[in-house]
Amino acid sequence: MRAVLVRQPGDASQLYIGECPTPTPKDTQILVKVKCFCLNRMDINQRQGAYPPPPGASEILGVEVSGIVESVGQSVTKFQPGDAVFGLMGGGGYAEYAVMEQELAMPKPDALSFQQAAAIPETWFTAYQALFFVLGLKAGEDILIHAGASGVGIAAIQLAKQAGANRIFVTAGSDEKTKFCESLGATRGINYKTEDWAAVIAQETANKGVNATVDFVGKDYFDKNIATLAIDGRMVLLAFLSGAVLDGVNIAPLLKKRLRVEGSALRSRSLEYQTRLRDAIYKHVVEEHFAKPSESYKLFIDKEFDWKDIAEAHRTMESNQTMGKLVVKVT
Repeated sequence: MRAVLVRQPGDASQLYIGECPTPTPKDTQILVKVKCFCLNRMDINQRQGAYPPPPGASEILGVEVSGIVESVGQSVTKFQPGDAVFGLMGGGGYAEYAVMEQELAMPKPDALSFQQAAAIPETWFTAYQALFFVLGLKAGEDILIHAGASGVGIAAIQLAKQAGANRIFVTAGSDEKTKFCESLGATRGINYKTEDWAAVIAQETANKGVNATVDFVGKDYFDKNIATLAIDGRMVLLAFLSGAVLDGVNIAPLLKKRLRVEGSALRSRSLEYQTRLRDAIYKHVVEEHFAKPSESYKLFIDKEFDWKDIAEAHRTMESNQTMGKLVVKVT
């Protein structure tokens, strides 16, 4: 089969379409003829050699696809050849064929295109996990979501609104992005390039702070994130785009305010954990909203690419100018 391969760790020019063996599904796996896959920030890190796939996963980039079931393993009972599916995998999505565990695959509703279906798994799984599995967000609480116009941010805003969050603060890098976030349900979008987001939140909350924070930035935001959390506040760290090593950190507020700071990842989680997450997403997001006409949740695709333009797609993600997902069609 053909797949997007990496000549050597480096920039987007190292990506090319080459030949490699077609994977064989194990007993509990399905083989999917890929229609579409989506880009994620981890793909850039893996391409650069900084984020190896988990043990046993394909070395090929890509963790979310949509397509048609080509064949199934001996123990598969939930799917058969010809079914339209989408779902999550540890790796291997940038290819003509990919394998995924049947427990992580989802039937594609007729209401969703293959492009839309491919845009759901990684971002909505990550956002749902962060808000409910880790932070335990409750109705009436205030939340701060950084990178609000990212794929995960877009999902998190909508999930928080649906869950009854009181105020949803988001940061983004342009006025266009902050207005977009507010159109999704954010109470206040803050342009971090022109405003002091911590000062804005302090003013908006009368210095009480927020109950929960979703952060991707790390080092540069850590002190302000801690200062912005309310008593008994919780923060989940999903990435560290500005770096991971902090100097001269004052940990006294952690004790004084009884704060909980937790790191979280999805790709390295157990199959059992990912299956529980998949079941929650399919029931509460896909079946209740995306599978039928609904104004509650919306999917946003920023651009679509043919996979022969995969290098351009990666450069587009690295530009940090996107609002929504980047979808790639396998042709």
